[in-house]
Amino acid sequence: MRNFFKESLRKKSVQKIIGKVIIYLLMFSLGAAFALPFVWLISTSLKPPQQIFALPPVWIPHPVMWQNYLNALPLLHFFRSLKNTLVVVCGAVIGTLISSPLVAYSFARLEWPGRRIFFIILLSTMMIPYAVTMIPIFVVFNTLGWVNTFKPLIVPAFLGNAFYIFLLRQFFLTIPRDLSDAARIDGCSEFRIYWNIILPLCKPILTVVAIFAFMGSWNDFLGPLIYLNAEEKWTLALSLFAMRSGMGWDLKWAELMAGSTLMCVPMVIIFFLAQRQFIEGVTLTGMKL
Repeated sequence: MRNFFKESLRKKSVQKIIGKVIIYLLMFSLGAAFALPFVWLISTSLKPPQQIFALPPVWIPHPVMWQNYLNALPLLHFFRSLKNTLVVVCGAVIGTLISSPLVAYSFARLEWPGRRIFFIILLSTMMIPYAVTMIPIFVVFNTLGWVNTFKPLIVPAFLGNAFYIFLLRQFFLTIPRDLSDAARIDGCSEFRIYWNIILPLCKPILTVVAIFAFMGSWNDFLGPLIYLNAEEKWTLALSLFAMRSGMGWDLKWAELMAGSTLMCVPMVIIFFLAQRQFIEGVTLTGMKL
């Protein structure tokens, strides 16, 4: 009998190990599949021209052409475009972190008539395609004289974003109300409760929102294309497209891939630096209504 139990335990442990190995292999395969385009991008950016379309494909360039990155900088007007992009991105991230938590706090923690109806209306705006509102918004900004400035790319962030408000509201709902009630009894104002108690507990979800806002603004191509006419105000996304268009048939693939790599690097760095907070913020966001 004892041997039977030992044998069954051994089989279960073997099955557990096999199951884990299969899961790890699947995860590794999926990770490699997702990483493959990025690896090919970096590889191509370091190749001499004759190796880019070689068959069979050359994965490890020889020699490594670091010169491609130096050649890409003037073609991309990199430092000027980087400065413009950082102005837009910093403005958008700051505006998002100021406006969206305030609105989300109101929906999650304050009692006022009609808040559920207004929250549903807010969520319904996420279903409207950008193409529907693009022309009316352009007319408004053109009337204000904001075309060919950074304002249309920054100011809307200070008015809140429906998706970020939704994420923040769901996280605020998971915070016990006893903390707010205790602070209210001690004489704290509503804004002080929000600033000193709620926000310090929301660092993970604020990190998530900041990363999403950064990525959305950094990768934005349509906004700068519509509102920025002067070349000296172009962002990196617009400069990269202009670099691709300006080459015509004489396309320099290595320099183009080098420019694309330079544009991807900041997002990769930020994600790995804030990976723990990002995952924690996403997993802790509740689904209460």
